[in-house]
Amino acid sequence: MAHGDGPADAELIRALQSGDLDSLRLLYDRHAPWLSARLHRRCSDPDVVADALQDCFTAVWRSSGSWRGDGEVAAWLWGIAIRRLVSRLRSPSAVRQGGFDDVAESGVTESAEERVLLGIEYGDLGGALDRLSPEMRAVVEATVLDGLTSREAASLLGIPQNTVKTRLHRAKAQLRADLAGGTP
Repeated sequence: MAHGDGPADAELIRALQSGDLDSLRLLYDRHAPWLSARLHRRCSDPDVVADALQDCFTAVWRSSGSWRGDGEVAAWLWGIAIRRLVSRLRSPSAVRQGGFDDVAESGVTESAEERVLLGIEYGDLGGALDRLSPEMRAVVEATVLDGLTSREAASLLGIPQNTVKTRLHRAKAQLRADLAGGTP
């Protein structure tokens, strides 16, 4: 995504891969506000959100080379941020037991939505989402998981609104086929 106030996100990631700390600072300044807002919609605990956001940008710093360059940086960042949030929400007892029966003991209260996100992340749907192209996955994450309108998703992803609608339609067809064991 190109920005009027500096280099494109892809250029910043490439600079970050070369160890340029200023590019991380620019990425953070550009993306942390909206990432934080979206994470707050998933979790009401500001400390957990702040920790997840910090974890996200630490992961970006350490593994900027994992960005393949075939999708929007913003979508890649969101994927990292939501996985970091989900990891933060997983209590030690939930990891041990494979469930969420002991959330009160951990001091973390998960909403029904957070439990669904954990199921998406680690269940059959998570695997099906991973098999989508990065472009289709970004649209699904923005519209379905984040609840953005096609117009908002288009703005976030830097693509036309009709492209969002087309990719979402194709992604749903592929997910249906994948989860049913067929081919799209």
